Amino acid sequence: MNEKKVTNYRWTICAMLFFATTINYLDRQVLSLTWKDFIVPEFHWTNSDYGNITSLFSIFYAVSMLFAGRFVDWLDTKKGFLWAIGVWSFGACLHAFCGIATAGVLTGNWLVGFEGAKESLLLVKDTGTIITVSVTLFIFARFVLAVGEAGNFPAAIKATAEYFPKKDRAFSTSIFNAGATVGALAAPITVPFIAAKWGWEMAFIIIGALGFVWMGFWIFVYRKPELHPRVNAAELEYIQQDLISDRKLVDYVEETTTKASFVDCLKFKQTWAFAFGKFMTDGVWWFFLFWTPAYLSSVYGMDSTQSAFPLFVLYMITLLSIIGGWLPTYFVEKKGMNPYEGRMKAMLIFAFFPLLTLIAQPLGYITYWIPVLVIGIAGAAHQAWSANIFTTVGDMFPKKAIATVTGIGGMAGGISSFIINKSSGVLFDYAGRTQMTFMGFKGEEAGYFIIFSICSVCYLIGWSVMKSLVPKYKPITGL
Repeated sequence: MNEKKVTNYRWTICAMLFFATTINYLDRQVLSLTWKDFIVPEFHWTNSDYGNITSLFSIFYAVSMLFAGRFVDWLDTKKGFLWAIGVWSFGACLHAFCGIATAGVLTGNWLVGFEGAKESLLLVKDTGTIITVSVTLFIFARFVLAVGEAGNFPAAIKATAEYFPKKDRAFSTSIFNAGATVGALAAPITVPFIAAKWGWEMAFIIIGALGFVWMGFWIFVYRKPELHPRVNAAELEYIQQDLISDRKLVDYVEETTTKASFVDCLKFKQTWAFAFGKFMTDGVWWFFLFWTPAYLSSVYGMDSTQSAFPLFVLYMITLLSIIGGWLPTYFVEKKGMNPYEGRMKAMLIFAFFPLLTLIAQPLGYITYWIPVLVIGIAGAAHQAWSANIFTTVGDMFPKKAIATVTGIGGMAGGISSFIINKSSGVLFDYAGRTQMTFMGFKGEEAGYFIIFSICSVCYLIGWSVMKSLVPKYKPITGL
């Protein structure tokens, strides 16, 4: 082998992170694509019931993110990722058995299949009890899913910091983060059709099983770059170029092996800037992810199969987010900016695009394609923003603290998702029940316009606070 030629094994790792994130979002989307058409007839849920399930998932995810980051830093990347995807894949499959468990609790008959559970529930006259038991069981399944899924981004960001220099991290993060879009893209063209043919339960089982397949590959693919036989000396030097450069600085302090605690990380404004940026914007993405299928159903009367193509187009648009990883690299290499400065300039550009959601509802009377396209553009802006905000952690913090800080920010994002999902479910039910009016819209349409308006300004607020907390690039050493 010619040792002077740089190998490219780092992109194999990036591909594995991409597939993990794709599976993560596929598992997350199954419920949103099945509850209206397949689960409601069986369990009689309302918007508020669904809002409770999704909002509690968000809070479980938020709290789990805090500990998942520590867990990944403690176990390290390979083992931490295996545990995370194993737990969430089990949780994804667990949803399929909530119907059997509901029938067992209410009728005492546990030895039934999926169809037998449906027949048993038809004999239960108290729909309120069915709602209570089924929602509780789905909340438990979402809890298991959330605990596992919380490990994905801390592990992926840590792996990216281990395998890519700072100037390439936004681009590599945008590639694996595009898995969120691809997962959301693949879900509407697979999940409803699986559910229609084999039942909603099999949609959870088939999609959930993909994570166990990924685990088999990860065991053999991942090692630290300095230990991996497929990473040659030239590629290792490329990966570690920042370390080589930083060691030349007068005030450089060698990274210690002591683990960074939550308290240590919270002492820095960089942590608070990252957490606030996540708090202001993650809820927007999760709202679009969880409620867009319901929006097309409530406002335009589409069932899950009819909305499959519009949702496919919507998430195809969000693939434009890969530009979000390229733009900071352009600013660094062509404009001479440091990585943080280039990233923040790119994030400011992306923060303006969600303002378009203000016109989604007003122009939606022309055709449903207008809100579909607008939400797609806003989603692309979010994913571009997300790729860059994640990499600000790698810019600022030593590798040993990256997963922990990512977890802190993830918790903040999960809290915002809890707030927006819980309040949206309550608002939509209230708006539909009272036929409230707002800015010329009536009923649930008025509720959606209110949430769209809030989502439109979150990114500019988030960027402004981040920039005020950390106006200049200042990496943390000696932590």
